[in-house]
Amino acid sequence: MESLAQTATPGRTVEELIESLSLAEKLAQLQGLWANVDAEAADVAPTMSTQGHLSVEFESFAADGLGQLTRVYGTAPVRPRQGLVELIAKQRWLAERTRPRLAALVHEECLTGLNAWTATTFPTPLAWGASFDPDAVAEMARAIGQTMRCLGIHQGLAPVLDVVADHRWGRVEECIGEDPYLVATLGKAYVEGIQSAGVVATLKHFAGYSDSRGGRNLAPVAIGPRQLEDIFFVPFEIALKDAGAGSVMHSYCDVDGVPVAANPELLTGVLRERWGFQGTVVADYFGVSFLKDLHRVAADLGEAAVAALSAGVDVELPTGNAYRQPLEDAIRRRPELELLVDRALERVLRQKERLGLLDASAEVERLEQALESVPETLDPPAARAAALRLAQESVVLLDNHTRLLPLTARPGLRLAVVGPNADRTRCLFGCYSFANHVLSHHPATPSGIAAPTVLEALRDRIEAGGGQVSFTPGCPVAGGDRTGFADARALAAQADVVVAVVGDESGLFGEGTSGEGCDTTSLRLPGLQNELIETLLETGTPLVAVLITGRPHGIGGLAKRAGATLQAFFPGEEGGTALAQVLTGEVTPSGRLPVSMPPGVGVEPYSYLHSRLAEPSDVTSVDPTPDFAFGHGLSYTSFEYFPPRVASATVPTDGWIEIATSIRNSGERAGAEVVQLYGNDRVASVARPVAQLLGFARVPLAPGQTATVVFRVPTGRLGLHDRSMTHVVEPGEVDLWFGRSCAVEATSRLTVQLDGPVHVLTEDSPRLTEVQIKTPGDDPSATGSRPC
Repeated sequence: MESLAQTATPGRTVEELIESLSLAEKLAQLQGLWANVDAEAADVAPTMSTQGHLSVEFESFAADGLGQLTRVYGTAPVRPRQGLVELIAKQRWLAERTRPRLAALVHEECLTGLNAWTATTFPTPLAWGASFDPDAVAEMARAIGQTMRCLGIHQGLAPVLDVVADHRWGRVEECIGEDPYLVATLGKAYVEGIQSAGVVATLKHFAGYSDSRGGRNLAPVAIGPRQLEDIFFVPFEIALKDAGAGSVMHSYCDVDGVPVAANPELLTGVLRERWGFQGTVVADYFGVSFLKDLHRVAADLGEAAVAALSAGVDVELPTGNAYRQPLEDAIRRRPELELLVDRALERVLRQKERLGLLDASAEVERLEQALESVPETLDPPAARAAALRLAQESVVLLDNHTRLLPLTARPGLRLAVVGPNADRTRCLFGCYSFANHVLSHHPATPSGIAAPTVLEALRDRIEAGGGQVSFTPGCPVAGGDRTGFADARALAAQADVVVAVVGDESGLFGEGTSGEGCDTTSLRLPGLQNELIETLLETGTPLVAVLITGRPHGIGGLAKRAGATLQAFFPGEEGGTALAQVLTGEVTPSGRLPVSMPPGVGVEPYSYLHSRLAEPSDVTSVDPTPDFAFGHGLSYTSFEYFPPRVASATVPTDGWIEIATSIRNSGERAGAEVVQLYGNDRVASVARPVAQLLGFARVPLAPGQTATVVFRVPTGRLGLHDRSMTHVVEPGEVDLWFGRSCAVEATSRLTVQLDGPVHVLTEDSPRLTEVQIKTPGDDPSATGSRPC
C-alpha cells in the first residue's frame, strides 16, 4: 500500500482522534451513506427495495460525520463535472459543519471499469481470465484508477476473486476463472494496477461464495475446510500478501451454517491473525442486516451489529443501519463493546490517513483543483486502447476444423449476419457495466460511449473489401419468439457464409440470462438460439458461430457442425471491433478458456481441478468430459514445442523446480501462444487433482521465431493440506508437462522427485511461480523474471 501513503494531517494523529471522538462520532465513521437513491427504481443490490432506511437526507445522517459515501457517480446518470461539484459540496459540509472535520471516503463499483456514465467499459473478468495476461489486466486497472482519482473516488469495489465452481451461477461472468492460481495472478495484477493510481482495491467476496448449492445466488455453501484452504483462499491470500490490497468485502453466504459476516474465524482468524491484514473489512451491501433478515442468526439489528463487529466487519455498507442506533444502544448496555468499535475505527482512520482524508478541508482543496481539469467524458483514448487490447486477447477460437476462418473480405462476398447479439451494444457488457447496471433503468439516456456492434464493425471491413453484408436478428436472446426464423433461413440460403452471433444478455436479479441473480438450470443457449442455429445449418451455407456470453454453454454438438466457433465473454466497448478483427484475420486469436465448457448441467458443479474419482469411468453412466477443456484455444498459426528439460530431477521439498521448454511459431502468421505448465502429484496423503496449473506465460512470436520459456516453481505450488489440515509439501514423485489445455499435452511428461522430509509451509513461504521468456539475441543479464 505504499502508493497510497500520504502525510497525516499535522497535529491530528489517529490515536488523538480516537480519544477525542464521542461514541456517535465513532460509529459515524463505520458507516456508509447511499444518498439520492430513487426508491422507485429497480433493485441494483439484493433486496434493495425493501430497505426503508435508504431514504435519508445527507445533512441529518452525517451530523456526527461520515465514514463513506456510496456511489456518488454510480447511482444515476450524472455528468463528471456535475458529480464532482456535488461531491465537493458534501465534503465541504463535513469540513464546516461537523466536529470531527473528517472527509468521507468515496467508493464506487469498478469491476468492468468505473461504473459511471460515459466511463470506459472494459471486458468482464471472465474475459480477463481468457487473456491469460496479467500485464493487460494491470494496464486496464491503472486506467480505471486514474479515472477514479480525478473524480475524488478513493475505493473501488473490485476485483472479484471468487473461483468458479458451478457454471449455473449467474455471477460466473464476474469471476476470472475456475483455477485459483489464474484468479490469483490476474487479481494481483488488477490490485497493483488500480492501487498504483491511489485507489484502494476491495477483494470480493471472502470466502466460498461461488460454490453455492445449485449454483443459486445467496444460497448456502457446504464445502470442507481443505477445499476452502486449497481453492478459495488462494487468490485472497496472494492479493493481500503479494499485492497489498487495502480492503476486503465479506461474502453473503453461510459456510457450513455460519454466515461469513458473523464468522470471526474467517474475518479475524484468517485475515488478521494468519495473513497479517491491516486494512478494512467492509460489508457487502446490507450484509449486516441480512444476519437478522435472511440468515436469522440475530434477533434484531443490535445483535446483528454486535455479531458483525465482533467478527471483524469494520464498515457497514451501503448505508448505516445496524451500526447506528441499534449498535449504540447495545454499547450502552454493554460498555465493553466500545473496544470493538475502537478496533474498527483505528483501521478506518489509518486508511483515511493514508488517503489524506483526516482533514476534510484539504480534500476540498484537492477536489477544487481537480475540477479545473475534469473531462466532459470518461472514455479517453488510452483507456479505449487498453479495452481493445484486452478484448482482442480474450477472444477464444474454439473450433476451426473446416478452416473457414479467417474470412477474406473480397469483391462479391455475400455475408449474412444473423443472431440477437449481432447488433446490440448492451450484449457486449457485463452486469456491473453502467449500461446494464444503471442505464437499463434510464432507457431515454444514451450510453455516452462509442461501442460498435459486431455487425457494424464487420460490415465496415467486409464492405471495404467489396463484399456485401445483410442482417436479421432471427430471434431474441430469451423467450419463445420464432417469427424471425423464416427471414433468417432465407438470408442464410442466399449467402456465401453465415456469421451467427448468439449468447447471453447480462442483467440483475432475473432481468438477464447472466449476471447477479440470473442463475440457470440449463447450460443450453437461452431461448430459441439453439434452434435458430439448427435452422441456419439446414441451409448448408458454411456457418461461423460467435458466442458472446457470461458463462460457458454446452455447445459441443453445434461446434462440430459449424465451420468455426468463437467464444467471447462480454468483451466490453471494443468487443465488437475485436471480434470483427479476429473474424477477418486482422488479429490472430490467442484467448484460452479460463473455465471448462461442460456438456450440460448434469455434471455440475464441475471444475478441471478434480481428483481421479471425477474422471469418466465404467461405474457411472454420466460422462463429465467437457466439450472444451480449461486452457483450450486455437490460433490461425501453429506452434511447435520442443522437449522440456529440468535443471534437476531431484528437488528438496522446500526448494524450487526449474523447468523449461522452447516453442517456435511454425506458421505463416504472427501470433501469441499461452504456454501452460501443469503438474500432478502421483501419490499423496489426500486425493489430488489429475492436473494442476503451476504457471503460464503469454508468448508473442513472429513467423519462424523461437522463444525459450523458463519456469521456476516453488514447491509450495504443489502444497496441500494433509489429514491434520497442516499445509505441507510431501516428498515423492511429481509429473510435469506443458499443455495446450489441461487435457491436451503439448510435450511429454517429466518426473521430478521431491526429496527430503515433509516440509511445513509457513505464511512467508513463496507462493508465485517465476517465468523468464528468452528469444534469440536477448541479453541474459537483462532478462528478468516475473510471477506468472
